[in-house]
Amino acid sequence: MAISLQKGQKVDLTKGRAGLSSLIVGLGWDPVKKSGGFFGFGKQENIDCDASVLMLDENDKLRSASDVIYFGNKKSLCGSVIHSGDNLTGDGNGDDEQVFVNLNKVPSYVHKLVFVVNIYACVQRKQDFGMIKNAFIRVVDKSANTELVNYNITENYSGLTALYPGEIYRHNGEWKFSAVGEGTKDIALDKIVQRFQ
Repeated sequence: MAISLQKGQKVDLTKGRAGLSSLIVGLGWDPVKKSGGFFGFGKQENIDCDASVLMLDENDKLRSASDVIYFGNKKSLCGSVIHSGDNLTGDGNGDDEQVFVNLNKVPSYVHKLVFVVNIYACVQRKQDFGMIKNAFIRVVDKSANTELVNYNITENYSGLTALYPGEIYRHNGEWKFSAVGEGTKDIALDKIVQRFQ
């Protein structure tokens, strides 16, 4: 039975699950239907959200550009974090993008995996997270195909263009998950990365 979290809550992942190492982190979202349109039918606007992972050290800093995992760098050098690839629209049910994490392979200098979602070309397309609904992050035990944690993101993020749904981090020799749910006005991944350099 998965644990449903609220913003700011934290939960143990590996404590009590000695063999847990292989995770799927699923991220999803749907575009909001616009009212009106032809004959009053709502029209969905394609919004290209991109999920990324920042592999941070104990000082919450990035050591190198290779520790940013996204559609343009889909696999960490150590092989511990692998991105499933880009979803251009957010259409359909379930996860829109997935990240595979092998906790046993995460280098010792990495203390935190920060998951972030930003809207591609948000300025040119005049898009923000107020145009997104049903956003979530979930953590699945890949070997048992069991959902461990889910966090449905329900706040209004109008005017914000980057979202930090959650993070996986080390604590007293174990791994935990935190439901972050914070938004920013960073307009691209490189702007987000600058915060952690």
